[in-house]
Amino acid sequence: TYLRPQLNLARAKKLFNLPNEVQVQGLRQMEKKDVDTVYELLEAYLSKFKIRAHYTKEEVEHWFVPRKDIVYSYVIETEGKVTDFFSFYLLPSSILKHDTHKKLFAAYSFFNVANSLSLKDLLKTALILAKKEGFDVFNALDIMDNESVFSNLLFSKGDGSLKYYLFN
Repeated sequence: TYLRPQLNLARAKKLFNLPNEVQVQGLRQMEKKDVDTVYELLEAYLSKFKIRAHYTKEEVEHWFVPRKDIVYSYVIETEGKVTDFFSFYLLPSSILKHDTHKKLFAAYSFFNVANSLSLKDLLKTALILAKKEGFDVFNALDIMDNESVFSNLLFSKGDGSLKYYLFN
């Protein structure tokens, strides 16, 4: 990322600062016992899109049950019922020719299913948790409903171009 001309480093740190703790009741890391419910939440959410991924319960378990340094998934449970789900994964990059920094830890938003929270609050919670896990940046694609909250959460547009290839 870069600093815009009107923004010095001190102002940028203040502007983009996140809280150290989340304030969401019932938030917890996804567990194997949540696979069936997360599958149902994901299927219901994805069903509103013409082009979408289809997962089996086994694939939900494989792709979303948390594994340190691979995938981070969380649920919000209210009165014994899981209502929301979000996940992100790690994609580290090597930093070449720098004396201090050798790796950039990038979190990539995977899926976000907001029911009891707004999508903005759900993604903000993901940002805070990624920060707590030591990630340097948080990336999200402008697909599904994500783009609707990017400006509110101060996301900057990337400088690359992404192509989608469909098969099967």
